[in-house]
Amino acid sequence: MEMKFCAALKSDDTEKHEESSSAREPKQMTKYGELTIVGYNGFLPPGDRGRRRSKFVLYKRSSANGVKRSQHYVVKTPHSSQAILDVEQHSISYTLSKNEAVIVEYMPDEEKDMFQIGRSSESPIDFVVMDTIAGDKVGENKLLRSTVSRFACRILCDRSNPRVARIYGAGFDSSRNIFLGEKATKWQDSREIDGLTTNGVLILHPGGSFCGGEVKPSLWREVSVGGSLFSLRDPRSAQQKGVVLDDETNVLQDGTLIDLCGATLLWRSHEGLEKSPTKHHLETLVGELNAGRPQRPVGLNTLVIPRKLTPSDETGNERRPYLYLKCGHVQGHHDWGQDKGSKDRRCPACLKMGPVVKLCMGIEPAFYVDAGPPTFAFSPCGHMATEKTVKYWANVAIPHSTNSFDAVCPFCATLLVDYPGYVRLIFQDNVD
Repeated sequence: MEMKFCAALKSDDTEKHEESSSAREPKQMTKYGELTIVGYNGFLPPGDRGRRRSKFVLYKRSSANGVKRSQHYVVKTPHSSQAILDVEQHSISYTLSKNEAVIVEYMPDEEKDMFQIGRSSESPIDFVVMDTIAGDKVGENKLLRSTVSRFACRILCDRSNPRVARIYGAGFDSSRNIFLGEKATKWQDSREIDGLTTNGVLILHPGGSFCGGEVKPSLWREVSVGGSLFSLRDPRSAQQKGVVLDDETNVLQDGTLIDLCGATLLWRSHEGLEKSPTKHHLETLVGELNAGRPQRPVGLNTLVIPRKLTPSDETGNERRPYLYLKCGHVQGHHDWGQDKGSKDRRCPACLKMGPVVKLCMGIEPAFYVDAGPPTFAFSPCGHMATEKTVKYWANVAIPHSTNSFDAVCPFCATLLVDYPGYVRLIFQDNVD
């Protein structure tokens, strides 16, 4: 009995120690959700570093840093007003003319946590986001000109109700100010003033539950500096605001897309991620496919599907799987059947001539709408995922440039081609 009692005490002490140590880990903190940049397959090309990464997790802060609107007034010289000069005071300046501006002061909100996103590397920005370059990210070139705002947007999360996260256009700079210049779109209604950023912050809520495989795309909206929603401007930087949508909300839903004009983010709620496949699950699916020993009919070499393509990928050409986009057959590399006038090759299984691409697993779990097997791939990039995931993204028009919308692969941001933009995979496997 004494031994059992001591063992019980030891076990209890161990559990308490484990609980106290695990409580210090981020995964045990209250999690609001995650922001993932569309176009990256789980990591940035040079590697995730600090605030510059492919994914940002929003946790409840140790102390609130949110702000809320308090008062507003008209000034003649906005840049010399007390609210602008006070680095401890959050404020938004709406310039009406050279000699007149409306200053809106903000006061601390102990019920909110604020997170800011933008291109700037200054300390107020929590998640540094640069323009996304489509396609292969190996050796990604630097952009000569960026369209993502330095202080693009801010998200305020409710500390008492972690399910509520609201998005607003523009973010506060290092002096805790937001400036909307004379040419910015702005208006006053019922003594309240609001405005839009230069290229706008657009959001697209999912049509239905994002996780479960039945989600449908809805319509893009623009969110104002004050958090109201509007129909889109045409073009995106037009002076005239869209139609106000009073019955729609800036509360982020699981699967809401946020476009910053140059980069698109996906919001996944904590509850939604709990129902979604994990990276381990996706890696297991790749392992199961490889365990089926898919073979190439020419040479009968066993193909190995990589989880991701990197410069250090050691899978040789003889074992690396290639996808024939016209038919969906997965084969190995071969040198015959190539069209001299293009890079097209003839499929050794069905003899169809068409483009060929390396097959690779879409390993970023945030983009998945269900946990099925990876039986489809995007065209022309060759990223494979579940049927429902591929079909959902093929029907989502992502803002491209300042006035166009196109479906892209969420894992690399490549524009989809050859309607419907995807192909069903055909393996020669289970050869035993």
